[in-house]
Amino acid sequence: MTFEIALVLIFIVAAVVLFATEKLPVDLTALLVMAALLLSRIITPVEGIAGFGNTATVTVGAMFVLSAGLYRTGAVNTTGILLARLARQNYWLMLAAMMLFIGAISAFINNTAAVAIFLPILMGVARETKTSASRLLMPLSYASMFGGVCTLIGTSTNILVSSLLERRGLPPLGMFEFTGMGLVFFTAGIAYMFLVGVRLIPARGMDEGTRSPGGEYMTEILLLADSKSIGTILAESPLLRELDLKIVEVFRNGVLLADPHDRIILREGDHLKVRCDLVNFRKLQQRRGIALRHEYEQGVTAGKDREATLVEAVVAPNSTLDGRSLKAARFRSRYGLVALAIRHRGHMMRENLETTVLSAGDVLLFETGPRELERLRSDRIFVVISEVEIPALRKTRTAIAIAIVAGVVAAAALGIVPILAGAIIGCILMILTGCLTLDEAYEAIEWKVIFLMAGMMTLGAAMEKTGAAIFLSRFIVSSVGAWGPGALVAALYLFSSILTAFMSNNATVALLIPVVLAVAGSLGVDSRPLVMAVTFAASLDFMTPFGYQTNTLIYGPGRFRFADFLRVGTPLNIIFWILATIFIPRFWPF
Repeated sequence: MTFEIALVLIFIVAAVVLFATEKLPVDLTALLVMAALLLSRIITPVEGIAGFGNTATVTVGAMFVLSAGLYRTGAVNTTGILLARLARQNYWLMLAAMMLFIGAISAFINNTAAVAIFLPILMGVARETKTSASRLLMPLSYASMFGGVCTLIGTSTNILVSSLLERRGLPPLGMFEFTGMGLVFFTAGIAYMFLVGVRLIPARGMDEGTRSPGGEYMTEILLLADSKSIGTILAESPLLRELDLKIVEVFRNGVLLADPHDRIILREGDHLKVRCDLVNFRKLQQRRGIALRHEYEQGVTAGKDREATLVEAVVAPNSTLDGRSLKAARFRSRYGLVALAIRHRGHMMRENLETTVLSAGDVLLFETGPRELERLRSDRIFVVISEVEIPALRKTRTAIAIAIVAGVVAAAALGIVPILAGAIIGCILMILTGCLTLDEAYEAIEWKVIFLMAGMMTLGAAMEKTGAAIFLSRFIVSSVGAWGPGALVAALYLFSSILTAFMSNNATVALLIPVVLAVAGSLGVDSRPLVMAVTFAASLDFMTPFGYQTNTLIYGPGRFRFADFLRVGTPLNIIFWILATIFIPRFWPF
């Protein structure tokens, strides 16, 4: 083993550790790896930035824009509203329709974007039908993953793998080359969720799933002179009789009262810490004789003298807030909003809100006016999940947006133009036809994904250049190769699945594809089945909330715990592993 190979392997281990521990944002980790490779002179500057001009990077960026065009014209949202009506009639019928539809559209638009569109719709369905949100959101996320692996453009992972193959002189992946195996996974996944999976999802009680998307919030209130509750016993006060509140603590003149609630007689100026859901939080703001403490101290009367809306929003995967605090991101000056509460990894934060380091999946509560709300909705750092007015959609251009996306898919499938050219032309048409503005197109691109892909492709290039890929391939061949190519499919799928659970799916394939190609070369077999094993496994991680972006997106709103994904997702991962071992060699013979 040469010094350069050892150095590259050290960088790989460091990258995996940083991805798994989330000490740094994934895109920053990828850029650090790129910088380390450049400083060590393992790669040249031209090789270092080649990932930014790679066809996969540009194509994925274009697909984000096409997905935004469908959203802005209401092409998908309209169908989502129809599903919401169906839910009021029969839960299982709605669940079947939702999973089939979300799976179908996820095959042709980015599946993370599809989940973001349906998330607020299903949260509203959960409240109206008194269904636990968790039992709608996990099937939503999983179905989008089932559909995403059915075509080349369903997930950025597939596009990246195709580009990596093409760069090495191998045939790129076809638009529907995934479809046969993808449909096997899709069918098995839907069957599993209906027969077993949904029943394993904890409801956590009706209150937790239906009161509000983020559950209960902690807030602090002051009793003013005109409060009807003054002079009454706390346990029998109008405050508790008319609002669904949970009193946590009562302070008087800064001193905590230890008396039981049936003995405390409320007075003017009493300071109460209470828990309530989004609906009752709003009622508190509108109630005479009550002031939210933070508003009172700042001398404002938010929500009483102006039109305002309470908004719950989830920090989106790959957003600029992931790994930063509101203060560091200058959120208040940028949006004119102040966070009222934060639900961070399932725990309610009521202090140090501005300096709390946020993670994807965290739920924040804001109060905002119509103008600020529209800015918040148009920014991709959040997915708004509360019941608020729907932003203006360009419904007159719905058919145009659908036709553009259909044209891109058809042109690539028939070989008329490469997928990159078709996607770029599609983006231009979205803007020229008025489906999107130019600013909306720029905002639609998830730049964290772009930088992650570019950085990890640099590492893949370094593995090939130094011989690290061949070194690792010899280890794999000596360990598993004696059992035959079929055993390699099983081993690579299992290893990729485990690795994806702790790091990005795109990082997984960028890391493993060079090794897989070297393994195939060492054994003298076709690399396609081994490549597909890694590709499918990287996009089908159900065991953790952080292994795939759609799971991260539903983590906060569904009030999930890490163990929930292990309980529901582990059997599904095992089933897919068995199916991959059996069927991948059939669809792609050695």
